[in-house]
Amino acid sequence: MSTLEERLTELEVRLAFLDDSVAALNAAMARQDREGLQLRAELERMRAELVGLRGSLAHDVASEPPPPHY
Repeated sequence: MSTLEERLTELEVRLAFLDDSVAALNAAMARQDREGLQLRAELERMRAELVGLRGSLAHDVASEPPPPHY
């Protein structure tokens, strides 16, 4: 049977492990949050670029010269 001191030591070890785990999870969440914000900003930039490209690539058929067979 374990003594009260041994049980207390075991609980302290477990608490230290849990503290480390929580700190690691917190750091991972913060990193993922930053990466998510960066990805969102990049997606918005790419969306704006795509809209610009669509506008520049669209052409008006009426402004084209007629084909040579006319």
